[in-house]
Amino acid sequence: MKKLRVAGITCLAALVLFWLICVHYAEVNQLGIRWNFVTGEISADIHKGINVTPPWVLVSLINTHPMRVCVTTSGRGFNCRLIQFQSKYYREFVETEGFRYWWWANRISFNFGYSEEYRGMKDLLRGYSYGVKQYSFVKTLKEYQEE
Repeated sequence: MKKLRVAGITCLAALVLFWLICVHYAEVNQLGIRWNFVTGEISADIHKGINVTPPWVLVSLINTHPMRVCVTTSGRGFNCRLIQFQSKYYREFVETEGFRYWWWANRISFNFGYSEEYRGMKDLLRGYSYGVKQYSFVKTLKEYQEE
């Protein structure tokens, strides 16, 4: 009986480890960018739902919903944009930013001055949308300006 319990726990641990390393879930509004760190190949994950990849392929998900990004100020005017990540230009994005888990970007932040903090992909896209150079992977859908 003890051997059966150990075998069951080992099997469960192996399944959890397999799920954590090899399985990712892409929603309809997400683009999965896959990086094979053995061959260096970058590709887009076109299948939505549950996907299984080898352990040497890392997948980072990007939300493609339109999102509102703003330049926060203490002034009375505000400047916001409605932007959207353009999936077909994912290669240009990876060439510019590099591959990493973008949702993790700026997670540990000691910015106590603002009540609203931007973190992760939203912060990255805000920087690219307000930059001097225009990038094809960020599309401005609408610009809000009020004074």
